[in-house]
Amino acid sequence: MTTLAAVELENAPQGLQHEHETLFTAESVCFLAELISTFDKQVDEILRHRVARKMELEQTGGLPGFSSLTSRLREDRTWRVLPVPERLQNRHVDIGDLAPSDTERFIQALRSKAQGIQVDFDDGNCPTYSNQIKGIFNVCKAVRNQFQGVPPISKAPVLMLRPRAWNMVEHNMMVESYLEARLWNNIFIWTEQKLGLPACSIKATVLIESILATFEMDEILFELRDHTAGLNCGIWDYSASFVNKLGDRSAFLLPDRSKYVNMEKLFLQSYMDLLVQTCHRRGALATGGMAALLLPNDTQSAHYHSVMATVTRLKMLEINAGVDGFMVYDLKLIEPLQKLFQKHTLGPNQLHILREDVVVTPEDLLAMPSGGVTLHGLRYNIAVGILFIEAWLTGRGHFFYRGQVEDSATAEISRSQVWQWIRHQVKLEDDDRAISRSLVKSLVEEIRRELQDFLQCNTEKAKQRLATATAMFLEVVQKRDFPEFFTTYLNLDHTFLSSST
Repeated sequence: MTTLAAVELENAPQGLQHEHETLFTAESVCFLAELISTFDKQVDEILRHRVARKMELEQTGGLPGFSSLTSRLREDRTWRVLPVPERLQNRHVDIGDLAPSDTERFIQALRSKAQGIQVDFDDGNCPTYSNQIKGIFNVCKAVRNQFQGVPPISKAPVLMLRPRAWNMVEHNMMVESYLEARLWNNIFIWTEQKLGLPACSIKATVLIESILATFEMDEILFELRDHTAGLNCGIWDYSASFVNKLGDRSAFLLPDRSKYVNMEKLFLQSYMDLLVQTCHRRGALATGGMAALLLPNDTQSAHYHSVMATVTRLKMLEINAGVDGFMVYDLKLIEPLQKLFQKHTLGPNQLHILREDVVVTPEDLLAMPSGGVTLHGLRYNIAVGILFIEAWLTGRGHFFYRGQVEDSATAEISRSQVWQWIRHQVKLEDDDRAISRSLVKSLVEEIRRELQDFLQCNTEKAKQRLATATAMFLEVVQKRDFPEFFTTYLNLDHTFLSSST
């Protein structure tokens, strides 16, 4: 470990000495030291505010709602956000879940025809020290046009860096309220001044993945009005936030996501409609979620056409709602979905679609869909949760399962649902058994044996890693108090810390 500018730095990971030295110059370390010392206490205050808001809801039995303190701001139709630069006006199809430490996929994305790339240091990334350094170094190489066979950065898809959330402590942007947006805005202003950047040049898209933030979208845009690139929908993190904030209450029991939770349900449809209306009223872009399905290689197969039809139907829901773009994981989906946008919309975005027809009430946003829990849905959630932990223990932030990509967002909703179903002793539709700790334990053991074959665990080390992931998943879903974030829990666990060194 070395000390520079009052900052202690871990030594370079094996094989990344050059990358480490390139990134951690005296100037960059000094900048980081000033950034952290200037805003660290405010970040801590924001995190404490999150805890206080959740405790208030639990203790009072109250519900989230639109604040009367900011009603004038919401009702004032005159203010607008600063328009984004021309290159950000078209966000039809961006690539999501792209962990920049995956050099091969990063280069493929840079060569693609996508409008943008979500350079993901959050949901799709596992934050090992090696991954962080390699990922940032790859971004630097792209910006400096150092990858061979890649268009210059001015012609490549726009790189949009997604930082790790504040709940992830650094051992080596999610926003829940407008106060957090205000802090981000202050950080942007400070950074522009420190680096000599033009004022208002930093642009940020805020992912609305918390039920609390849904009631403050106008306020969030107002706080970031000079630095916003819009708001984004995220179905699974958003759904998981109901369990996080209100999961102790039976009235907010979320049914089987594999059968009863989708964007056509009232609470999610209202969320997207309100987000589009709010953004477009203020001149901000509204973007939808990521298509997680993977296209088979055989373009003539029935399976290929089935996947394409499913993706098209779901993305048409978003286009008809007025979104200005969305993301894909599979690069083969870029051009078909760009053509879909071109066929059904006019121009680079849908800012002209103001959705004045939309009237969303707090009751709409809080309306849980009806439905129960299937054995299939319970088993699927267990498998996704275990596989996500196993992926993290190998330094991967996402994985493929049953024809689609899974990341921390789907892992979050999976473990949240299992925890809530145990908490409320929900009965299975299939055979009326109550979902208890003992039932989940027995299913977890069955699924571990199945996943051993799925992962091809041919060594004792691989088998032990899967057993460790299984034990960690059980620990999380059996806790009396809901762990705030799955990734925070894993990031602080000694098992992950020791495996990532």
